[in-house]
Amino acid sequence: MAAPKSEAPAPAATVIAPTAPTKKGGIGAWIPVIAAILLAPVATWATVEFVLLPRLQKKIAATAPGEHGAEAAPAHAEAPAHGAKPGKESKGGKGGKESGGGPGTYEFQNIVVNLAGTMGTRYLKTSFLVTAAKDNDIKSLFEGSRARLMDVTLNVLSSLTLADLEEPGSKNIIREKLVMAYNQALGKKIADQVYFSDFVIQ
Repeated sequence: MAAPKSEAPAPAATVIAPTAPTKKGGIGAWIPVIAAILLAPVATWATVEFVLLPRLQKKIAATAPGEHGAEAAPAHAEAPAHGAKPGKESKGGKGGKESGGGPGTYEFQNIVVNLAGTMGTRYLKTSFLVTAAKDNDIKSLFEGSRARLMDVTLNVLSSLTLADLEEPGSKNIIREKLVMAYNQALGKKIADQVYFSDFVIQ
């Protein structure tokens, strides 16, 4: 009698254990993004501070030759105007010097302000004469309140945007704003008209 054929043993099933997914990303992937967010404002500030401002100051100084050799006020001079960023916003040059007029006039010279909405990259440089209403002695009144009126001047001019200055008749609007601001600061109608002798946008 023939021996029964032995069956070959079935191959053992191989079990493949699932591997844990490798972590890709995590905090390491965010490092370049975080660095870019932190460094972008610093790079922007450095560019404005060390590249743009010196160039603008040179241009402003170049537009003011013949003023007794004096350069226009640097962008870092004097106190910032109301609502301005310290060290960046509106600055005044020489202001309120009387030149050749009687008691019925007062002159602001070389006022330099940053224009609103330009992040300190555009400036307005102006000089103008304020005339008195009726027979007021505007010279002595303005000299007595020079600091307050300089602040009023800087507030009005630094609130202007580049778009405001490009509007037709913008100088007339600025004249009205200055006259109204001076009269309001002094509590009565002293100033009557403003005449610009210098008006440069940089």
